[in-house]
Amino acid sequence: MDPYITEWLNLIIRFAHLVTGIAWIGASFYFVWLDNHLQKPPEWKNEKGISGDLWAIHGGGFYEVAKYKLAPEKMPSTLHWFKWEAYTTWLTGFLLLSLMFYVGAESYLIDKSIADITQWQAIALGLGSIVIGVGSYEILVRTKLKDHGLILGIVLILLATALSYGLTQVFSARGAYMHMGAIIGTIMAGNVFFGIMPSQRALVKAVEQGTKPDAKYGLNAKLRSTHNTYTTLPILFIMISNHYPMTYNHGANWLVLIAIIFITAAIRQYFVLRHFGKNKPLIFVGALIATALLAYVISPQKIAFSEAEKSTQVSPEKVSEIITARCNSCHSEAPTDNIFTVAPAGIVFDNIDTIKQWAPRIKARVIDAKDMPFMNKTQMTDEERKTLALWISQNEQHNP
Repeated sequence: MDPYITEWLNLIIRFAHLVTGIAWIGASFYFVWLDNHLQKPPEWKNEKGISGDLWAIHGGGFYEVAKYKLAPEKMPSTLHWFKWEAYTTWLTGFLLLSLMFYVGAESYLIDKSIADITQWQAIALGLGSIVIGVGSYEILVRTKLKDHGLILGIVLILLATALSYGLTQVFSARGAYMHMGAIIGTIMAGNVFFGIMPSQRALVKAVEQGTKPDAKYGLNAKLRSTHNTYTTLPILFIMISNHYPMTYNHGANWLVLIAIIFITAAIRQYFVLRHFGKNKPLIFVGALIATALLAYVISPQKIAFSEAEKSTQVSPEKVSEIITARCNSCHSEAPTDNIFTVAPAGIVFDNIDTIKQWAPRIKARVIDAKDMPFMNKTQMTDEERKTLALWISQNEQHNP
């Protein structure tokens, strides 16, 4: 496919995914907040079957919201459903995954240094991991474990850890993270399709037939909605993780991902408790400390230079030679790379001055994270990285 067409498809699908994702997550956050802020209603509302209500002000007006214990006596003529946000977010996400990591498997998903697999093998493994992850969740959430939240949570974390590790053994680091995101996102959309919507349809049908709704439907929908609440922040991190190679390019990247899932879920727990008027700052502070600790643990090791190396001045010509050979296929005015036909992020290494300008970025991506060159397509050697690191160090000393 023409790279220019691919870029436009990527832009359109990614933008649609972003918009629908905001709509879904916004609605999800609002209803969790709403449910957790309901107060005991006055007696006359209680007699009508209302379990809680609240008042709010927004956009220059007052709102009165009430929630029934099960359902109203009569179904209103207009009932608003919330499902298309979830379905369209999943659909655009899957299209984006397919475009980038399946159509572009050889560029983004396959890392020959990890597993020498073909494009079709990579696609099969990717789709298979989603089926296994979502299938396992659906089986577990339909068993008696659903009544034992802590045990179910432990089992799911163990499953996520196993999947995270397995994916990093067959895919590129970026691809592994994105597939964990695909698994979580499909579980969330599945919670809407397999759990929340059927439960809500059963409640509506009971009201229409004039029968008393079974409370289990409401409980099932609430359980799955709660699961979606705690997976929202982890999946948001995964969506932006490609921009932060210090996480996915670490040797224990699978464990880093699980740690971040824990941290983000804890932050969500803090805000959920705040909805109930329970301020637990230790949870939030603990999450911040855990983040700082994680950053320290995975920080790159500083390159040690011998005295002889320190005394050898790296010439600008040597630096330009390395950059031209390893980076200019993408980062130039006229890229020759078959994927990146325009310099990524507009960064162009035309001369030694522009190389100096971007030296901090070079250090972060080429030396520390070793994320660049992309997938090391140009085969930059460790010795070349060390040479660049020494040159940057010498320039920092001369220009403090």
